[in-house]
Amino acid sequence: MTAASCGTLEATTATNARTAAKSGDYLDVDPDGDLVTRWKAGDERAFESLIRRHEGRVFGLLLRMLGNREDAEDVAQETFIKAYQALHRFRGESQFFTWLYRIAWRCFADHHRRRKSEQSSAAGQLPEVGYTTHERDQLHMDFARALMNFEPERRMVLHLHLQREFTHHEIARIMDRPLGTIKSHIQRGRPKLQQYMEAWQT
Repeated sequence: MTAASCGTLEATTATNARTAAKSGDYLDVDPDGDLVTRWKAGDERAFESLIRRHEGRVFGLLLRMLGNREDAEDVAQETFIKAYQALHRFRGESQFFTWLYRIAWRCFADHHRRRKSEQSSAAGQLPEVGYTTHERDQLHMDFARALMNFEPERRMVLHLHLQREFTHHEIARIMDRPLGTIKSHIQRGRPKLQQYMEAWQT
């Protein structure tokens, strides 16, 4: 194991921790609460604002999970359609983006099941994703390709924890899974992820 490969996950998570902190992921007060209230009062433009605020993060999440831009766009669209249809039931017990990520996770899982049944012979293959040769892009490419070796649930848990810097409790709420299951995915998946990333670097 080289020093560079040992630091790969740490470099990845540190970079994304700074991004998450800047994006306001850890605010106690829901920054989207006012827009949700306005939409429930009949302001349709408020939902358009919610889309503009979150479409980049949702698309980025799905692109990393699916490895395919066209599929990510389709599932992101499905996510916002379902969110619109269900928003009247949102009670603010979690932040809006946590609730939205839960919908994205379910849409991704549904898409994966459909695709797996349609293309069972292609299961487990790594997608060919276009990246530059810049060092940072190479790091993200290694991480993305390594993630594709995991089954969907563990893939999502590792991405949310290591790249989005969500806590164990937040991921459990998003994915509607027991806390112990989330911890197990991380404990078992992280060493294997490191091995995959080292393999791409050799």
